[in-house]
Amino acid sequence: MMAWTRLIQSARASIGTANSCSALGLPRFYSKPATYFEKVGIPEFLGGIGGGAETHIAKIETEIGDLHKLLVTRTLRLKKLGIPIKHRKLIL
Repeated sequence: MMAWTRLIQSARASIGTANSCSALGLPRFYSKPATYFEKVGIPEFLGGIGGGAETHIAKIETEIGDLHKLLVTRTLRLKKLGIPIKHRKLIL
């Protein structure tokens, strides 16, 4: 039992120092996400979804108008607009 705990402790110690960048004398580099916002409308959103949902761009823009309103729209409203279930699932 004592041998197992020593083995585990030595393995943890070697893993901790082997992966450390500072132990090797290498600098650490971190990639930061870009901090910019891009205005996305209904055409860009539906085009990004793909799967044929972009065929309903004109209908959704005239009836709903705004991307935020589209994202909070219920599936029944999209059904009344004649959008098939496959595209409704992709949109919502």
